[in-house]
Amino acid sequence: MAKDKNKEKMKSKGFDNQNVADKRNSEKTETASAQEEGKGVNLADDAVNSGDKSASVAENASESGEVAAALAEAAQWKDKYLRLSAEFDNYRKRTLKEKMDLIAAGGEDVIKSILGIVDDLDRALLAVENAKDVESLREGVRLIAQKLDGTLKSRGVSEIEAIGLPLDTDLHEAVAKIPVQEEAKKGKIIDVVQKGYKLKDKVVRYAKVVVGE
Repeated sequence: MAKDKNKEKMKSKGFDNQNVADKRNSEKTETASAQEEGKGVNLADDAVNSGDKSASVAENASESGEVAAALAEAAQWKDKYLRLSAEFDNYRKRTLKEKMDLIAAGGEDVIKSILGIVDDLDRALLAVENAKDVESLREGVRLIAQKLDGTLKSRGVSEIEAIGLPLDTDLHEAVAKIPVQEEAKKGKIIDVVQKGYKLKDKVVRYAKVVVGE
């Protein structure tokens, strides 16, 4: 009986040992599986990190290309601006010179047209010294004045009308005001102290006038 009990105990221990061994093997298998899964996750993470690095490198390369293109375009615009600025400066200088030449030529032309009148005045002054016929002298001066007036008109110069007109500050300069009895003359120009002139539509000298009040 004792031997049978010992056998049963041995069998029971053997069974227990087998169970322990099976548990250990199972735990080892689970650990190995977990380790394999961990390695798989790490490999996946490494792949993702590697992909992120590649994307970052590609993005940096793209940005560098855009910066280079922008710098090149900016250099082109700067060159165009410098060329255009130089061309405009040359155009401005050329235009200014042409304008000055035109003014000088215009002044020369006017002077030449007046020189003939100056000659007439010189002859009139000589005639005054020995003149005995005052009426002929007056007529000669009147002709010179008409010639001068015609020359000025041919150059676009005209006298500013004033007498009997309302004061126009764009054309007239009031130098005095005089009381008047007639109602129609109040606020109107009654005398011209100095004639005014226009060159076409531009006032070159305002008419100095006296206004009634």
